[in-house]
Amino acid sequence: MNNDNLGALFQRLPVETYVVTFTVILWIMLSATAPNFMTVDNISNMMRQVSISGIIAIGVLCTIIIAGIDLSVGSVAAFCGVIVAQLLSHGYGIPISVGLTLLAGVLVGSINAAGVGKLGIPAFVVTLAGLQVYRGFALLVSGGMTVGGLPPQIKDFSRGTLLGIPNLFTTMLVVAIIVHYLLSYTRTGRYLYAIGSNSEAARRQGIPVFRMTLIAYVLSSGLATLAGILLVSRLSIASPSMANAYELQAIAAAVVGGASLFGGRGTVLGAVAGAILFTTMGNGAVLLNIDPFWEMVLEGLLIALVVYLDNLQKKRQSGL
Repeated sequence: MNNDNLGALFQRLPVETYVVTFTVILWIMLSATAPNFMTVDNISNMMRQVSISGIIAIGVLCTIIIAGIDLSVGSVAAFCGVIVAQLLSHGYGIPISVGLTLLAGVLVGSINAAGVGKLGIPAFVVTLAGLQVYRGFALLVSGGMTVGGLPPQIKDFSRGTLLGIPNLFTTMLVVAIIVHYLLSYTRTGRYLYAIGSNSEAARRQGIPVFRMTLIAYVLSSGLATLAGILLVSRLSIASPSMANAYELQAIAAAVVGGASLFGGRGTVLGAVAGAILFTTMGNGAVLLNIDPFWEMVLEGLLIALVVYLDNLQKKRQSGL
């Protein structure tokens, strides 16, 4: 195969292909070097770990597609996790507690969307402020203390399985399928991509830009809230410091999975693939007793490499 054919092949392959390929190679290497990697317990543990980060990454993807960003998702997960734990510890039933907490997440997303779409504040600033505000609310609501005393049913869900697959992972798959359908097969999805490609052109074509912005940020905060609830279920407690830096992991997963920070591009498959890759790297580092600081270095280099490959692909497509 000559260089022209290689270039044409490279041009056709989506970024997700490289992420999946690298993940498969990593799994093969870890299977050979880490004896406990392919055990049932470790795979189940990884599936539970990636579920939380994967759900948050899917939500953040929705804001990235419209050329936005959501830096508040980790704090929202902690804040809403504390809310659901407080409600449960005060005797409210699980359906009521979860429902009220999800409404709180919708409210947070609406506030973010209003700041971006109505007030014209850059998404980076709005959600960076939210990162601080909602973490502060989590500390205030919990009194800076861990919230315990939760009913046993709440932890039974995260520890349960369906057809041998952890419930948390099944939940992530359901979320992924729903959001994938929304983005790929509905008018709303087409509008979101159009806004990310050119917001002003979308507005002139009659696309309701603010309504789409609202949907994107409500999805982001709503899924972060769901992730916070699931995290409480997994830990059986709620801490105001939980989900720390999850926003960075989610953004990294989406970007490594092929989402463009300039908007207009990104897929649910890519976001989930990125989350699986980072979870695999973290799990492998633990099993091989690698210094976690090196893991951070490798993750950063990987992000830079994927973005470089993406830019190179765009240059090839434009003939530059």
